[in-house]
Amino acid sequence: MFSSFYRILCRTGDKIVYPLLPPLGQTLWNHEAGPKTIFFWAPIIKWCLVLAGIADLKRPPEKLSFYQNGSLFITGMIWTRYSFIIRPVNYNLASVNMFVSCIGLYQISRKMRHDMSQKQLLPGLVQPQNTDQV
Repeated sequence: MFSSFYRILCRTGDKIVYPLLPPLGQTLWNHEAGPKTIFFWAPIIKWCLVLAGIADLKRPPEKLSFYQNGSLFITGMIWTRYSFIIRPVNYNLASVNMFVSCIGLYQISRKMRHDMSQKQLLPGLVQPQNTDQV
């Protein structure tokens, strides 16, 4: 069902949108990684993950998850590399994954700085107990 809807949508776009595009736009419209393929739409949707990471910059560091941001960092690195291996090379996918990785790494550094500062503050807050009493 979705594939027939997709084909109808592409044919309609070819008839309506394609003639209105400038020559560069026409080239991009029919590109291997153009808007008629998953190679275009997957990175576009993944930019929402980057926007969510930017929104998390306002979140206090104690509420950040080390594991969640660690997984964002690692998957961003893996998929950035993979974006250059697949054919057609997808620079949009590579750039979005690089940004996902950078956001994850920055959030990890915020979390670690906060946790380390809390550990430095704790010894001064805890009073040693007097064990000389009998």
